[in-house]
Amino acid sequence: MASLASIHLGTPFLPSPASLRGRSAAGGGGGRGAAPRRAPRIQAKIREIFMPALSSTMTEGKIVSWAKAEGDKLAKGESVVVVESDKADMDVETFYDGYLAAIMVEEGAVAAVGSAIALLAETEDEIPLARSQAASSSATAASDGSTAAPPAAETPSPLETAPEALSSSPPPNFSPEAASSAHPASEGGRRTIATPYAKKLAKDLKVELGLVAGSGPMGRIVAKDVEAAAAVAAAAPVSTAPPKSVSTYSTVKAPASPAIQLGTVVPFTTMQGAVSKNMVESLSVPTFRVGYTITTNALDDLYKKIKSKGVTMSVLLAKATAMALMKHPVVNSSCRDGNSFTYNSSINIAVAVAIDGGLITPVLQDADKVDIYSLSRKWKELVDKARAKQLQPHEYNTGTFTLSNLGMFGVDRFDAILPPGTGAIMAVGASQPTVVATKDGRIGLKSQMQVNVTADHQVIYGADLAAFLQTLAKIIEDPKELTL
Repeated sequence: MASLASIHLGTPFLPSPASLRGRSAAGGGGGRGAAPRRAPRIQAKIREIFMPALSSTMTEGKIVSWAKAEGDKLAKGESVVVVESDKADMDVETFYDGYLAAIMVEEGAVAAVGSAIALLAETEDEIPLARSQAASSSATAASDGSTAAPPAAETPSPLETAPEALSSSPPPNFSPEAASSAHPASEGGRRTIATPYAKKLAKDLKVELGLVAGSGPMGRIVAKDVEAAAAVAAAAPVSTAPPKSVSTYSTVKAPASPAIQLGTVVPFTTMQGAVSKNMVESLSVPTFRVGYTITTNALDDLYKKIKSKGVTMSVLLAKATAMALMKHPVVNSSCRDGNSFTYNSSINIAVAVAIDGGLITPVLQDADKVDIYSLSRKWKELVDKARAKQLQPHEYNTGTFTLSNLGMFGVDRFDAILPPGTGAIMAVGASQPTVVATKDGRIGLKSQMQVNVTADHQVIYGADLAAFLQTLAKIIEDPKELTL
């Protein structure tokens, strides 16, 4: 379950007009005969709920879904809204008890960090006043031309519009057959993307998420989709045998890129914008590249023995890299100001993962100190959270060395762009059978892979990187220490 961020609330309260009049009367007229001054009675406590900053690079956030509806009672610490930052979706909780009086930014809309997205009333009687203030605030913003970005439903981009999202209400003829058809958030039916609240609601209502069509951004399943599915299930008996046309795997063929319209201009998603910003920033770093060929026969044999225990090749490579970095701390260092560099005290291997609409680098923290099996379990957890956009900031922005592996796609070599704030990134190609000359002068067949490291030349020099790669090659070619 995703951790909760705390909603930032602004001023302690917005006083009602009645309380302001009382304050004016109490403070007016001094001297003899004047009524004794009393502290004004606060008749209403209406708090603004602001768009929180969920990461150091976040400047605006998109409302994925509201976990509560207007008029719902809230308890301190309860999840109120799901916000999409530049890297993840996060449940956001409230600091106060009260009522969600007015939602000022609807689902799918974007708001700047620090701007009001809703009003929270202390009592149920204050809800009408809060709604009136929200309407007044919206009218003022509209007259100033400073309204927030419109909801995605008003100006959808081709990549963000799913057929199910064209209507703000669930289709009346909802059926499991229709819901099981592939949509952008399901990767051909193998994986379903839903907001945290929708997942919780589905569990409580015993709704199978794989049979629900999402109406949120990029086909994401939101709470109202689950409620609609539960209502249909309650109204009609459910057959114990699945429909013949429904498969839990990929036998149901998805339409070929139904949301992509050729020739259209598509704005960056929040994540794509963050990736673009980081990559442009990396161009200011003076980098150099070094390639190395490593024989992988022994590593391949080890992988065959332990992959049944959940160990992946990416984890083996991350562990080997961490062990090599222990002996070459300068390659694990980082320069952030151009005037000094830091020998990082932890070896945190960030591994690039492609997800819907972008790229993220979950971090295996202290990879040198954790055994390969625990590291594998942690990696599976991180990948699942990354694909559900539920990674917390410390799980993707604390890497000290980055690993990018495209070997599973048959890519034999490539260069990677250095992430800002790190010293090096290693691009790993596929291991392929290669005819090589042996030490005794004969011809042999060995499996070899190419690795290319891009490094910050302000901190790391050629000799440093060459020594690191020699150590890494020795560990991979004789990997018995990886399982200790």
